[in-house]
Amino acid sequence: MTRALGPALLAAVVAVSACAPKVKYVQPTVEVAPAFRENADWKTAQPADDVLRGTWWELFGDPDLNALEQQVDISNQTLKAADARFAQARALVRGTRASLFPTVDVVPSAVRAQASGNRPASTVHQAANDFILPVDVSYEADVWGRIHSAVSASRAAAQASAADLETARLSLHAELAVDYFALRGADRDRQLLDAAVESFEKALELTQNRFQGGIASQADVAQAETVLETTRAQAVDVAVGRASLEHAIAILIGKPASALTIAVAPMREAPPSVPAGVPSALLERRPDIAAAERRVAAANAQLGVATAAFYPRLLLSGAAGFESSPLGSLLTGTSSFWTIGPTLIVNAFDAGRRRAAADQARAAQDEATAVYRQAVLVAFREVEDQLAALRILDEEATIQRRAVDAAERSLMQATNRYRGGLASYLEVTSAQTAALVNQRTAVGILTRRMTASVLLMKGLGGGWQVSALPME
Repeated sequence: MTRALGPALLAAVVAVSACAPKVKYVQPTVEVAPAFRENADWKTAQPADDVLRGTWWELFGDPDLNALEQQVDISNQTLKAADARFAQARALVRGTRASLFPTVDVVPSAVRAQASGNRPASTVHQAANDFILPVDVSYEADVWGRIHSAVSASRAAAQASAADLETARLSLHAELAVDYFALRGADRDRQLLDAAVESFEKALELTQNRFQGGIASQADVAQAETVLETTRAQAVDVAVGRASLEHAIAILIGKPASALTIAVAPMREAPPSVPAGVPSALLERRPDIAAAERRVAAANAQLGVATAAFYPRLLLSGAAGFESSPLGSLLTGTSSFWTIGPTLIVNAFDAGRRRAAADQARAAQDEATAVYRQAVLVAFREVEDQLAALRILDEEATIQRRAVDAAERSLMQATNRYRGGLASYLEVTSAQTAALVNQRTAVGILTRRMTASVLLMKGLGGGWQVSALPME
């Protein structure tokens, strides 16, 4: 009867395990619009040569930008830290999965002891040796799925960490592109200011000659000098912002701020066309959404761990080895021993500790679900923001080009009228200022358009796909 107790207990536990509730994971539902409102007329291009891929910045066709972006994956320290966190998460998965297998310990010992001669059943008061060479095996039968749930939780957490790594990678690449185009915008702004300085120097020379000839007044010369020096100061001031952008780019590619010099190259090209696709695709293309969804899965698995705590734990343990008083006979057959047997641990009372843990796990799952749904909403908003920005800025750029053309015509007319003695230099000064302001505004709009394009590519996931997540 005693021999049948172990198998009977094991069979009973396995039978009852079939009745244990399972916490099945169902991905949370989210509301998805059929199309982006700001991109309703978009149609799929055939062939899709402009579809975003991993190296999405190559759509801009800028070799200097491409060279800088390639260094982010190699040397950026923030990315290295995110990669190390992912490595930690993967190691945790391996550690958790190890609980599915038996633990084997070899614990040899050598003891020399003397028992009391006055202890019960003791007839000899002498010292003796005890040499033991045991192998202990312990294993928890995962009849309720507690360990498998823990493995699932750690695996989902590792996948979330992998998505976090891709989110960091995407953000860093986008940040570099934004800084780069801001720097190129500063180069274009400086080019305009330098050209204006050159033009204003000629205007000052003309005014001085007219003053010496008695045609212009001293006030005209002073106005010409004021416009010239103000523009020179503005040109110098642009260098401050450019230096900061250059230093920021150096940090992003893992170099000291003083170790990077980017040659001047004024920005000229308009941003490329970026198809946004359909909103539902964001669920597969945004690594931050994937990370949030995987954390919901991890929280669901943790709920499974908490639920399994309400059921008994079945431990299987055994030991085998050799024990002998004289060392010479330790490894003989008569010195061998073994033990084996199941242990059932039943928590009869814990003052509500397991119930509290289950409630906490359920609340954590609700929190993760809300975070996931919020991440989806934010993703949709970010894409709509940049689509709207590109549409509006494109319209603004068209209007601004007309304003620049009109300002340049006004300046030409004012200069000709001044040379002919039909206008004061104040009219020329006003026209010069208006032309320069409109030209600089056009550069600012172009920079904002490039930035919006970068942020749109970031919002679309930069060509990443959820299928890139590691399965283990």
